[in-house]
Amino acid sequence: MNQILFSKFNQEIEREENKKKKKILIFFKYQFTISILIIIACSAYYLYNLYTTKKKESLSRQLLSNYNINLLYSSNSNYETNVVETQDEEPFIIGLIEIKKLKIIYPILSDVSDDLLKIAACRFYGPMPNEIGNLCIAAHNYHDYRFFSRINLLETEDLITIYDASGNPLEYKVTKKYTIDAYDNSCINQDTNGEKQITLLTCNNVAGSRTVVKATAIS
Repeated sequence: MNQILFSKFNQEIEREENKKKKKILIFFKYQFTISILIIIACSAYYLYNLYTTKKKESLSRQLLSNYNINLLYSSNSNYETNVVETQDEEPFIIGLIEIKKLKIIYPILSDVSDDLLKIAACRFYGPMPNEIGNLCIAAHNYHDYRFFSRINLLETEDLITIYDASGNPLEYKVTKKYTIDAYDNSCINQDTNGEKQITLLTCNNVAGSRTVVKATAIS
């Protein structure tokens, strides 16, 4: 009798253990499936970002090429005269910004919008490049070091080169760097006492704040 009871008891224990094993197995199957789905989603997101990044870089290179072609043809006086006579609006590409310390060079577009900011730096306020006033230039902060993602590394006395629409370069020396909130527009002030200044602006990794770099032309 005791043996029968003991045998039944062992069977119950074994069934409970089997149930636990099945539950654990099912749990790990779910975990494995979820992990696979996460890996697939992350891979798809990475590939999409890689594709869009290459596309944006390609557009930026095309803009640089167009800028260089325009400079080549503008050396022809007839061409330059025709441009002045037939175009009342500002050119689409108004210059270039080069920061050798960060190893970047990008065209500066005359206007600013969400779409334009995806392909280049944009003038969002101020005069044309290398004119008296405060030329304010905005660009995105991407995680792959494109555009203005590393301007936080600039320090006082670092140099920034701005090329105007005719290809003439002018060097600017960084005077200060600071952070503002998204609603602070003080950095676009045009009271420069007759100096040529630039303001670089990009979002940073702190929600609702912006990184600002100020520089003044070297006379």
